[in-house]
Order: sequence, then structure tokens, then C-alpha cells
Amino acid sequence: MPLKFFLKLYARLAGLTALVILLCVVLFVGINSVRSQFWHERFSEPLMRLLASSPAPEQQYHWLISQYDFRATGPGELMLSEVIRERLGYDQVVAVETSLGYRFLITGFHGEALQFRASEPYRDIAVASAQILRVHLDAAGPEEREEAVERLSAGLNVTVLRVQGPDSLPGDEVLERVYSRSFAFYHENGAGRVLVQLADGELIQVILPAPFNPWAWPVVLLLLVVSGSVLALSLILVLRRLDSNLRKVESVAVRIARGEMGARVEAGEGTIVSRLAAAFNGMAEHIQRLVNVQREMIHAVSHELRTPVARIRFGVQMIEDCQGQEALQKQLDGIDGDIQELDELIDEILTYARLEQGGPVFSLEEASVTDIVNQVVEEQQRVRPALSITGEIDEETERLATADVEPRYIHRAIQNLVGNAGRYATGKVLVRCHIDEDHCRVDVEDDGPGIPEDEWEKVFTAFARLDDSRTRTSGGYGLGLSIVRRILYWHNGQAFVSKSDSLGGARFSLVWPRKKPLEPGF
Repeated sequence: MPLKFFLKLYARLAGLTALVILLCVVLFVGINSVRSQFWHERFSEPLMRLLASSPAPEQQYHWLISQYDFRATGPGELMLSEVIRERLGYDQVVAVETSLGYRFLITGFHGEALQFRASEPYRDIAVASAQILRVHLDAAGPEEREEAVERLSAGLNVTVLRVQGPDSLPGDEVLERVYSRSFAFYHENGAGRVLVQLADGELIQVILPAPFNPWAWPVVLLLLVVSGSVLALSLILVLRRLDSNLRKVESVAVRIARGEMGARVEAGEGTIVSRLAAAFNGMAEHIQRLVNVQREMIHAVSHELRTPVARIRFGVQMIEDCQGQEALQKQLDGIDGDIQELDELIDEILTYARLEQGGPVFSLEEASVTDIVNQVVEEQQRVRPALSITGEIDEETERLATADVEPRYIHRAIQNLVGNAGRYATGKVLVRCHIDEDHCRVDVEDDGPGIPEDEWEKVFTAFARLDDSRTRTSGGYGLGLSIVRRILYWHNGQAFVSKSDSLGGARFSLVWPRKKPLEPGF
């Protein structure tokens, strides 16, 4: 595939991946922002409701003022939004995130607004709950302590365990903090815990609910569903586009099957099936060309066969009226010539068909192009002694004479050009051969009338001739130059015609790579 196609495909995949990641990040942040506020409100609600249930929380829990900026103010003194004021009016706990942590609000016992600030919400609320629990347990007698533990643990939504022995004690570092400050916060098994020492020296352990988890399974599941949905939607769109393009190919295939040989696929560039469309169009053009060639060949062959067949039929009829051996031999010689013409025509047609419809099985080998040129010049000079057929090969070409060719077909191509030039030349045919490190070139020039420039491409068309002659001496069969062009095509070369500067007639040129391996393709 072309590099441009891969780059475009990778760019689209990277863009889609970036879009999915961005969407997931936005959803993750947005959802967790709402979840975090809801979780903090629910987590702080037991503590805030306990504070709101006290007629004088500032006096009862005076240590909260210095540690957590706990205070009671009128709702109008706080800069609160209408939504927060309305929620406080419904006796809800409100958590407001600030640059320093969280601010928790609730309506107090006397209708005032109670405010609790926490820089580390999970730790601060856990410690405050444990300290309030310690205050109440210290105030209760030993016989009332069990009942107070049950009541306070339910009210504060915590689990309270009484430390019974050394096995249930945490590490020494935690114990040192407890003995110095009467409490210590630590984590164990993923949950926060506070170890509190009562006034009588008893240790109790307060276990809190698990902290906020941004990667809770519902959030992960939602992200997977969203990303999967986006990818699935993208895949559906890609498949729909692919299906649409494949339907175009299918439609054109049906049209070609109905006989519309000029139908082509228009899939555009850079699409998934653009290469398939290009290959299909190439195949369709090749099929159309083969059909046209077959049609032209049938028409031309039928026309070419009429003349020798008619002459043979006439010769057979004349044999019946021959009186002497000489007349009979003359008719037999004429019939033999006509049969020879038919044989040559069939050979030309088969050669052209083999080259046109897929090409022969070439076996490239290293051969001397100059030897082939010299051989053709000698053969054609013997056939046409009235003409001067010469070859011109420079020293550099003699040194680089060898090339990777199919000798039999290159011989045929040069022979067709020299024979064609001999039919129209006045008296001279010149064959030039030039070979360099990369290319081979053979030019065949004659001093004939030449070819009009607007006919230069037409002469290579099958069965096309510039005159209406059908004689064996000048007209030929109209296949020689078509065979030449196809031979050069299968050698990855070109055949073209121009005007001879030195002789004034036509100049036919063959150019092909000297050492390039054969890679035929449609």
C-alpha cells in the first residue's frame, strides 16, 4: 500500500483514540466531581447532624473551634448561593469544595448555620467523630458505656471496638501518638481507623467506612460502555462507508456483465477500497481492450481470409480447365502461395493474440543485442537485395552489447521493423543500435515517404494500415507493429515512431531497460 494511505489511516486512528480518551477523561472528571460531593455530604452527615442536634455545640465541643474552624452564624452572614440556602432550608447537609479543602454546612438547633471546615475531609471527620465519641463515653459511667457505644456508633455511622488485648493493638508508632494526644488516625485494610484513649485509660478503636474511590466499578463500567459505544459507532460508520464503496464495485461489475464495458468504479482517493477500485478499473479496461481486440480481430481476420480463400477457390476451378502441365503447375504454385499467405496470417494472429491476452512466458537471458541486430540486417539484406540495409553500432555499444532479453521476441520485433521499412523504402534502410549502462535502443530508419505525424500512434493499432493495399508485397496484415509494441511492453519498454533526420523517411525506435527484471502488469 502507498505510504500516504497508511499515514492517513494511522492519523484517523490516532484522532479517534484521542477523541475517545478525551471523552473518557471528561466523563471521569465530571462524574467523580458529582460523586465526590455526594459522598462527602453522606460521609459527613452523621457528624453534622449530631452537632446540629446539640443546643450549644460550640460550648459542648469547644475544641472543634480551634481545630476545624467550627462556628455557628446566621445564614445571611455567609456568602452562599441561593441553591445552598434552599438546601439548608430543607435541613440538608451541604458540602462545598474550596481551595483549602471542604466546608460542610447544616442548619443548627436554633436555625443558625453551622460550619465545619476540613482540609483533609476523610481524616478530619474521622478524628472529629472519634473525639466526640470519646467525650460522650468519658461522660457516661462504666455501666452505661456499652449502651452509649451502641447509640453513638449508630448515630455516627462508625464501628466501635473495645481493645481487649495486645493482639488487637496496632503498631508502636500509633500507640505513641495515642498516649501523647489521646487519639491516633491510621489506615488498615483500606479503611480509616482512629484509636482513642478514654479518661480511664481504656482504648477503643473507631472504624470508619471506606474512603472515596474514584475508580468504583460503576464508573469503570460506564467508561467502558461509553468508549465501547464510540468505537462501535465509529466501526459502524466505517463499515457503512465500506459497504457503500463495495456496492459501487458490485454495481459496476453487474453493469459490465450486462455488456456496459465502459462502466468504471468511482471510489475516490484515500478510501478503504480505493486500491480495490483502481485494480478493478484496471481489470475492466483490460477486459474492454481484449473484447475490442477480439472484435477487431474477428472482423479483420474475416476480411483478410477472404482474398486468399477466393484466390484458392479460383485456382482450383482453373485447374479443371488447364490443358498443359505448365499451366497446371502455374495454378498449383499460385495455390501454394495463397496457402503460404494463410499460414503467415495465422502465425501473425496467434502471435498477436498471445502477446495481447496476458503475454507469453518470457524466459529472460543475457544475450547480445548487437548480434541480434546484425543477424536481422543480414537476413533482410538477403531477402531484399535491391535495397541497401546497413547497421550502425558504435564502440560503446559493442562493449555493453549484452542485456537481459528474450532473444527470439527481440529478434522478431527488430525484424518486423526492418521488414516494414523495406516495404516502403526507396533504396536504403539504416538500423542504429545504441546501448548504455541502463537502456537499450534500436532505431530503424528508411528513405521512404514517411508517416504523417497525426498517424504516428495509429500505426501501432492492430490491423491498421495507412494504405488500402491488401497485397503481400506492400500491405502486410496490419499486425507487425502491434506485435512490436506488445513485445516491448513485456520487456518494460516502449516502441514509437518519428521522422528520420538523416534519410527523410520514418524512424521506428525501440527502447527498453538493459538489466531491469521483467515485471509485467496490467
